[in-house]
Amino acid sequence: MPVKALHDFLKLEAASGIILMIAAVLAISLANSPLNVYYDLLLNIPVVVAIGTFEIAKPLLLWINDGLMALFFFLVGLELKREFLEGDLSEPGQVALPAIGAVGGMAIPALIYAAFNYQDPAAINGWAIPTATDIAFALGILALVGSKVPIQLKIFLTSLAIFDDLGAIIVIALFYTDQLSVTSLVVSAIVLAILWGLNKRGVKDTAPYIFFGIVLWIAVLKSGVHATLAGVVLAMFIPIKGNEGEPSPLKALEHNLHSMVAFIILPIFAFANAGVNLSDVGIEQIMSPVPLGIILGLFVGKQIGVFGFCFVAIKAGLVKLPENTNWTLLYGAALLCGVGFTMSLFIGSLAFEQSGENLIFQDRLGIIIGSIVSGTLGYFVIKRGVKSLTD
Repeated sequence: MPVKALHDFLKLEAASGIILMIAAVLAISLANSPLNVYYDLLLNIPVVVAIGTFEIAKPLLLWINDGLMALFFFLVGLELKREFLEGDLSEPGQVALPAIGAVGGMAIPALIYAAFNYQDPAAINGWAIPTATDIAFALGILALVGSKVPIQLKIFLTSLAIFDDLGAIIVIALFYTDQLSVTSLVVSAIVLAILWGLNKRGVKDTAPYIFFGIVLWIAVLKSGVHATLAGVVLAMFIPIKGNEGEPSPLKALEHNLHSMVAFIILPIFAFANAGVNLSDVGIEQIMSPVPLGIILGLFVGKQIGVFGFCFVAIKAGLVKLPENTNWTLLYGAALLCGVGFTMSLFIGSLAFEQSGENLIFQDRLGIIIGSIVSGTLGYFVIKRGVKSLTD
């Protein structure tokens, strides 16, 4: 591909979603080919980082899920802070509708999944899997519809996904932690005090924040709290205002990280986690409680939760339907929220990492099917909604 053509492709709104899709398809293809043994060997390569007697030893898959994804959550944290301080979410009128949709879009899928799995103490740990939305995939599908999609719909979907990410962060912090190490938690608290001091003293250089952020990540990793949360916490201390005449440290970091996360980190995560061997998959496997709960949670629960909660709030006069949109477009956006993929896979890895390969397989199977069905139907519904606006 010529350099200019590659540059133009990467500028497309849909590019990150397309690359994610390619990474997922490649992983599934390898997992269902004679090369599957090498795919598994690659993900299980032991990687050790040691300084003296201190060491971190994990297989490559966990370095991706605990390490690279901490950078993803750091970017999420930066976006959250900017949006709440200066972006669309700083205006109360812009916040209410997506916040209401996000609450419904998390509650109903979780209830649907729980209804199928409440009797299984291992499977019920996955209740949060269908509550997630993959914003890169969702916006990528939205961009494929074309330039006539109203900007208000994109703002609604993005804002809802931000609240969704915030909900996921809270869920991970509260429900997906191991036994806690007091020593590591004390170190984390000391590092947080240092970061607070840097911010309070008006330090604008990001280098000390990043250094202590790495120390925080190591401490949190050893504490039993999931390490990716260190990325979110670190982002809260990054100054949004720079020195006079200088750019915002937060916005500069966000800008520099965005391409790396969208085009490298998330595709690597998708490649490492989407590999599902489908050779023995039949209707019996799909109808098992875990995959069925995830499929229905993503496809049925998301549209009922997001669209239903928004519909009631609008009809009750609490909020208004976004300008230049209609009910069909709002319903299509609710369907796109059922594309869980990256975040669902991540939560699934936390929920079932101690439960054996069978539940992890069922989890991935449900996420892939639920996301494909939601994304496909969402695309056609939004396309129809856009056509009805222009007719």
